Amino acid sequence: MPPQVIDLRQADDHRDVVHRAVQTLAEGGLVVFPTETVYGVGASARSANGIQRIFEAKGRSHTAPLALAIKSAEEALDYAPQMGRIAERLARRCWPGPITLVVDESEKNSLAEQLPESVRQAVAPNCTIGLRVPAHETVLAILQMLAGPIALTSANRSGEPAAVTAEQAVKSLGDEVALVLDGGACHYGQPSTVVRATADSFSCLREGVVSQSALDRLSSMIILLVCTGNTCRSPMAEVIMRRLAAEKLGCTTEQLDQRGVLIASAGIAAAPGSGPTAEAVSVMKEKSLCLADHVSQPLTEKLVRHADVILTMTGGHRQAILRRWPDAAPRTHTLRLDGRDIGDPIGAPVSVYRECAEQVESALKERINEIELK
Repeated sequence: MPPQVIDLRQADDHRDVVHRAVQTLAEGGLVVFPTETVYGVGASARSANGIQRIFEAKGRSHTAPLALAIKSAEEALDYAPQMGRIAERLARRCWPGPITLVVDESEKNSLAEQLPESVRQAVAPNCTIGLRVPAHETVLAILQMLAGPIALTSANRSGEPAAVTAEQAVKSLGDEVALVLDGGACHYGQPSTVVRATADSFSCLREGVVSQSALDRLSSMIILLVCTGNTCRSPMAEVIMRRLAAEKLGCTTEQLDQRGVLIASAGIAAAPGSGPTAEAVSVMKEKSLCLADHVSQPLTEKLVRHADVILTMTGGHRQAILRRWPDAAPRTHTLRLDGRDIGDPIGAPVSVYRECAEQVESALKERINEIELK
C-alpha cells in the first residue's frame, strides 16, 4: 500500500499531523520526516518490529548502527550518562542542529538499557551510541509526545543518494513506509556531520553540514566574564584572564584560540557597540594590557548556552542570569570565591578603577587555579 503523504505546508492542523505520526510510530510503522539536513526515516526505538522494518526498507546491513533522535541536549545524559565534557559542550552548542554525536554508552544508569534487546543491538552494538536533536519543529513536536526516542536514518535505500525532498524519499522507499511528512526541500540538503566525542577529544567520522574548522571552534572551552555595562569591570577581567590563562598553558595570548580556550565578556544591561571607559583603558595600560579595541556586547541566550564557565562581578549579576537561564546554575559563579561583590567603578576617578582592577586580578588568580583549561 502506498504511504500516506501529508504536506506540512498545507496542513490545516499541525497538531493532528503530530498525533498521526506519533500513532504510526507507536504502532511500529515507519515515518519519513523532513529535517534540516536530509529526509530521514524513523521508527519508535521502543518497537523492535519498527526497527527491523528500517533495515528491510533500506536494504541496510545490521552491522551499521542507527542513530537515536532525542528531544534535547539535556536528555542525552539519560542515554549516555558518561558522555564526557567535549560531547556535552558540542551538544549544548550544536543542538538542535546538524550534528550526530557518537558517544560512550554504558548499560548502567542508561535509558538505552530499557530498550528491547534487538533495538539495543541496532543502536548501541559496540558500547557507543549515536545521538541527534534535529532542528525541525515537527520532528521535535513528535519527540515531545512520543514515549521514547526515534531510531532515525536517511530516507533512502542503502547506496543511493540521500533524499532532500519527500518525492525522492517516496521514490526510494515506496510502500515500505506508512507515513510521509512533506516539508519541502531540506534546508541544507546534505547529511549531518558525525562526530565521535570522548571526555577529552573528538574526531570527525563524517564531515557534513558542519566543517572540521567549525567543530574546532565549537569544541573550545569558553570562559565568560559578566558585569553590568561591559565597559569596565568585565572587559578588564577579560584581558587579565586571557593573560593568566596563557601563562597557565605556557603559550601567548594570541595562541589561546589554537589551544582551544576562548575568553569573552558581556554585560547584563550592556548597549552593543560601546567602547571601554578611558579609566579602564588607562589602568590596563599600566599592566601592559590593551583594552582600547574592546567593544561592548549584551549578554544573550547564545552566550550563556555556549559558555563553560560564567564568572560574574556580583551576586546580583549571578541571580539575574539564573532567573532567566536557570539551567546555567552549575556553570555560573561569582568571580570572588568568597561570594563578595566587586563594586562598579563607573564615574569614579582612576584610583577607584585601579583598586577595582586589583580586586579583579586577585580573584582571577584564585579562580584560574580551579579551572581546568580544556
